[in-house]
Amino acid sequence: MRIASWNVNSLNVRLPHLEQWLCGFAPDIVGLQETKLEDHRFPDAALAELGYRSVFSGQKTYNGVAILAREVPRDVLVGVPGFEHEHRRAISATVGDLRIVNLYVVNGQDVGTEKYAFKLEWLAAVRAWLEAEARAHPKLVVMGDFNIAPDDRDVHDPAVWNEGHILTSAAERAALRGLLELGLHDGYRLLHQDGGVFSWWDYRQAGFRRDLGLRIDLTLVSEALRPQVAAAGIDREPRTWERPSDHAPAWIELAG
Repeated sequence: MRIASWNVNSLNVRLPHLEQWLCGFAPDIVGLQETKLEDHRFPDAALAELGYRSVFSGQKTYNGVAILAREVPRDVLVGVPGFEHEHRRAISATVGDLRIVNLYVVNGQDVGTEKYAFKLEWLAAVRAWLEAEARAHPKLVVMGDFNIAPDDRDVHDPAVWNEGHILTSAAERAALRGLLELGLHDGYRLLHQDGGVFSWWDYRQAGFRRDLGLRIDLTLVSEALRPQVAAAGIDREPRTWERPSDHAPAWIELAG
């Protein structure tokens, strides 16, 4: 089973890319972030023609998340329980015997700002929620654009992306470790210890061509799923297409 996460940075713009990628890569479950579409505009019918059933939570211009699956997702939950706000950043559902949580983590703007404080508050609420989810669902997958690079291997220049920088600050990385302490594992790192493999590249300064990237798109798996992780990677190809998202799909494959 292939499970993927992709920040498409506007599904209105990137729907042809998504359709092309679904046909070529053929994942079984996909979490999308930054769909930037109100629910009545979500391309549910078009994706159904490709064999995917969708659940989604969106808003105009910003944010937006969705889960696509080969079978109908059930027990759908929108948002983070106990943390009420207008952002459409979280959606979860059960697919087969897997509980899927799809997150678009707050960016945080810059260390020390109100948005940074909001990011840490949001992540604390997510941790509390996932602690309960992990108890209720042994086979748990938490995917998404985390807007946090886990360690120095996941940034192109650790001197720049340091403990005082947004996306790599000490508090953000500690919050991510807090999620892993719930018994979750970074699916990519279970199989690959190398650095220099990224999922996001800034549009500016020829970031992709120069490979000035970060690995901030993650798929975390519970302890019960850890032995089943047979492959993992980042599909750079869609980032080479015309008018691409600034993110590439990150994926894992479960055996058995």
